[in-house]
Amino acid sequence: MTDVQIIVRLDVMLAMRKTKSRDLAQAVGITEQNISLLKSGKVKGIRFDTLAKICAVLDCQPGDLLEAVLVE
Repeated sequence: MTDVQIIVRLDVMLAMRKTKSRDLAQAVGITEQNISLLKSGKVKGIRFDTLAKICAVLDCQPGDLLEAVLVE
């Protein structure tokens, strides 16, 4: 069985959209600390409604923010 790791690309999307974490946090209604934890991949999960709000603010799809990578 091959393991898959989920990589969070939120920092890349924020840079592409020229948006600051602080502004995203405020628009989505979560703390800057939670945005930071999400960017670093140090979260165990994300609520679908939070993911949907992030996608709406950044005008992107979930696949733009999350990537599945095979781990050998």
